[in-house]
Amino acid sequence: MRAIVNISLKQGVLDPQGQAIQNSLSNLGFNNCNNVRTGKQIILDFQDNDEEQVFKETEKMCETLLVNTVIENYDIEIIKEI
Repeated sequence: MRAIVNISLKQGVLDPQGQAIQNSLSNLGFNNCNNVRTGKQIILDFQDNDEEQVFKETEKMCETLLVNTVIENYDIEIIKEI
């Protein structure tokens, strides 16, 4: 079983990397895009096949280590077949 954690900055938190990407895109002529935000994705493979247990364990990992919950949001997706 696989858990995919998508992490993004909360609204209102400055994203200098996103701003740099937006500026570069604009310099390359891609002007139809604004407010670029960056994030990260963490993929975790589990031996356990209990979806509820995998979700709870992943959530605990996020709250303990993987996500800075002060400035970041996260979303967990569980994939049964990998």
